[in-house]
Amino acid sequence: MADVARLAGVSAQTVSRVSTGHPGVVGSTRAQVLAAMKELGYRPNSAARALKRGEFRTIGVILFTLATTGNSRTVEAIANHAAREGYAITIIPVAAPTQDGVLGAFTRLGELAVDGAIVIMEVHLLDTTRITLPPGVQVVVVDSDAGDTYTVVDTDQADGARAAVRHLLALGHSTVHHVTGPSSSFSSERRAAAWRSVLTEAGAPVPAPLIGDWSADSGYAAGLLLADDPDCTAVFASNDQMALGLLRAFHERGRSVPGEISVVGFDDIPESRNFLPPLTTVHQDFAEMGRRCVQMVLRQIRHEGTAPGTTLVPTRLVERSSTAPPPKR
Repeated sequence: MADVARLAGVSAQTVSRVSTGHPGVVGSTRAQVLAAMKELGYRPNSAARALKRGEFRTIGVILFTLATTGNSRTVEAIANHAAREGYAITIIPVAAPTQDGVLGAFTRLGELAVDGAIVIMEVHLLDTTRITLPPGVQVVVVDSDAGDTYTVVDTDQADGARAAVRHLLALGHSTVHHVTGPSSSFSSERRAAAWRSVLTEAGAPVPAPLIGDWSADSGYAAGLLLADDPDCTAVFASNDQMALGLLRAFHERGRSVPGEISVVGFDDIPESRNFLPPLTTVHQDFAEMGRRCVQMVLRQIRHEGTAPGTTLVPTRLVERSSTAPPPKR
């Protein structure tokens, strides 16, 4: 920095301001300093600056997998919004969905240059009696019911599921079958609980749910079973991939959608509008999820204060061509 200052004929403080993007530098002086930096091959030492400031402008993202739609799109949104705030993200994978795996990820937080963390995982693994957060690291949790302990950001899973089931009942279906996600998933649990409560409130029969694993293959397997049930006229799938598997199974078994069976998904993935038929589904605003996660963790980093509690991002039902009134008997 001293060499750049000598070559540019300015103070070291001016070089520092230019290297950090400080606005209070005259344009001609900035150009002079940048030219000197280029000539000398100078690059600011971000690690040294971070140690001096006591911040790294990096957010850790702890998660089990990027394979699911919700996780991958949430991480993408977090990365985009963090970049707009001048922050990078570091992905910290959890080797196994166990207490020890989570403990190892939090231990790594203390070894990495991060200012805060966004945690995407099941709440029952956030056992505060065994897991101690590294000192000074701020945490926001995604997709859990840990609002009494952490700052939580989540999609309004229950409201989205209620809208899906009410839509099918309003079309005249006597009941709605359900293909759930994995039993370990809180998203799946909340959607299933809302499905059950709407049917119960309406006085409709509550069929035994079929358990999937978020994949189209598991939806296909469930669809083969449901296709053989002549009383099945409506199905709510806990995500769009499983709904895709349902559509294939019904097609293969000669059960027309929506002529004989209506199908609703959840997520509103970009491909869902191109399913055959285009899928009625619950839209999740992943971009808003990412924005709120980054906003909450930055508030903590900047000591602006966030109390434990849950912030819900609204959902909305997107009606397409996979739902219709039931066939007349």
